[in-house]
Amino acid sequence: MRFTTSAVAEATGGEVFGREVEVDGVSIDSRLVLPGNLFVPLVAERDGHDFIGSAVAAGAAAYLTSGPLEAATAIRVADTAAALRDLGIAARARLGDRVVGITGSVGKTSLKDLLASVAATTYATTASIGSFNNELGVPLTLANAPDGTECTILEMGARGVGHIAALCEIGRPTVGVVTVVAGVHLSAFGTIDDVAAGKGELIEALPAGGTAVLNADDARVAAMAARTDATVLTFGQEAGDVRAAHVSLDEHLHPTFELRTPWGVADVHMSVAGRHQVVNALGAAAAGLALGVPLEQVVVGIGGARLSALRMDLVDADGGYRVLNDSYNANPTSMAAALRAIDELPANRRFAVVGTMAELGPDEVAEHRAIAVLAEELGIELIAVDQPWYGVEGDDAVADVEGAVRRLRDLGLGDGDVVLVKASRSAGLDRVATALLA
Repeated sequence: MRFTTSAVAEATGGEVFGREVEVDGVSIDSRLVLPGNLFVPLVAERDGHDFIGSAVAAGAAAYLTSGPLEAATAIRVADTAAALRDLGIAARARLGDRVVGITGSVGKTSLKDLLASVAATTYATTASIGSFNNELGVPLTLANAPDGTECTILEMGARGVGHIAALCEIGRPTVGVVTVVAGVHLSAFGTIDDVAAGKGELIEALPAGGTAVLNADDARVAAMAARTDATVLTFGQEAGDVRAAHVSLDEHLHPTFELRTPWGVADVHMSVAGRHQVVNALGAAAAGLALGVPLEQVVVGIGGARLSALRMDLVDADGGYRVLNDSYNANPTSMAAALRAIDELPANRRFAVVGTMAELGPDEVAEHRAIAVLAEELGIELIAVDQPWYGVEGDDAVADVEGAVRRLRDLGLGDGDVVLVKASRSAGLDRVATALLA
């Protein structure tokens, strides 16, 4: 989105130093600056002000600063993070009524990817990149929406009550989608009911003329209907206004199903892997229909969608085995779904390389052990990386990524075998998948 530097100053309460220029888009990383960007240096573990010179050299047309002035045009503000928020609010004011907020404990990024594909069949669409879903990601998505954007999709994450409400003050969504409420980030939230309270802030923020899109299969999500005056549209595999029937999977785990909606019935063929992705497709379909996307285009969008990196990426390796790389993040719900996914694949042997599931709160040991029990029930050999809570012993308990790869080689990983790789992002198990596919 284009702003003059005087407009940036007006939005952020700043003062311009240097000549008036126009900026196009915003970057907070000097390594990712594009020509014409506004560079916003943030103060965290490292002070972004130290990289203003690099950003200008990379083509930044101007920069915010709460410190010294350097060459090129600057807008001095009291706090660069607060200024980024204010700039997101100003960008939102230029967008229309098709702004979607998506939250939930599980599946929000996948649903966001599916909905972006659906909306793009009909509207010029902007969506959060990857998991840009916090107090930085939401204003960045808004400020980087190209001029002429007709639909904006905002993923909204939270690590405590009040976080979603703060993001809604910036994004002002007119459609809100809630996927699932689960025991994720309990170390920050406290209880699962606190999680529900926090996620429901999205639904409370919707205008009366908006639409709440709720998962009817999750009782805590369905109960959020009482927290809004907006129209409520539900989805689910067991219940809901938008449902799936006759679900089947092909040899690549791609689902096919009959989509049943108040707008009609249609057959859907997905290009993403996993039976559990059907419910995300239903949420995307419901939100797309609420936005005015025709049913036939909803089908096209779901069928052509691709997920963000490191999510349910099933790849055939040269060694004849298959790797399901779902290493971006993990919690008990998504871990169980991924195990069941490889259980549905034809295979000689099935392995799961797993690491820690972070921020689960007081039940973290029991939650890890329950995953090990499920793997045993499914006949999946679990290789635990630097995480004793799974209860894995002997050669299948390894210290690091290299140990996991070495263990699989020792087991003779080869033709017809399947390996799942999954953990919270902090474990860095994507390196296991990379090594297995090298």
